[in-house]
Amino acid sequence: MLRAQKKLSKRELKEDALITTYAKAVAFYEKHKKHISTSLLVLGLMALAIVFYMNNRKQNNERASLQLSQVYQLFDNGQYEAAINGVPERNIVGLKDIVANYGSSEAGEMATFYLADAYARMGKYELALEKFEDFSPLHTLLAVSRLAGIAGAYEGLEKFDQAAEYFQKAANKNPDGVHVAEYLNNAARNYGLTGNRDQAISLYKKLKKDHATTTFGREADRHIARLSAS
Repeated sequence: MLRAQKKLSKRELKEDALITTYAKAVAFYEKHKKHISTSLLVLGLMALAIVFYMNNRKQNNERASLQLSQVYQLFDNGQYEAAINGVPERNIVGLKDIVANYGSSEAGEMATFYLADAYARMGKYELALEKFEDFSPLHTLLAVSRLAGIAGAYEGLEKFDQAAEYFQKAANKNPDGVHVAEYLNNAARNYGLTGNRDQAISLYKKLKKDHATTTFGREADRHIARLSAS
């Protein structure tokens, strides 16, 4: 005669399931331990690499910030050549070297912007464009400054179509910015230089309507009259 099987309690069922799961996990590990160990090693190395990268990036940003603070006075005083190349006898590293060594750091990216601006102020517009293209700011104000810098370089190269386009982009990027009237005026001026009078007049009318209290808004009628008569 068959004996009735004992009914297992919920606790015993859970313990049995846990033992079974543990046994399966051990069996799986024994079968694949070589690959598992390799994977864990790779993950460990990746974690160490990330920590090293973050620490290194922080240190690079601190070094770049210090060097940028030393060179900024030269830039602010209009000593653009010295700001670009540095002053070795005063242990001042130039913008070119800061960008070359720490360009990927936050401070290094700012150095890229100042390097581009310094080239533009020296009339080296091709180099300025190259560096402005390398600058990829996340902050809106810096993004606007970059667009305006590109526009100014194009105007310096007498590429007025591109200058007008980028000045307008700078104005549209931050419509409430303090320089928006200036950028619209610059865009209108460059459109006028290309012979695109309609677009130039349209922007001067916008200046008159939306920025009437600015110098550019007050002078808009004079430009509209000049373009309409030509």
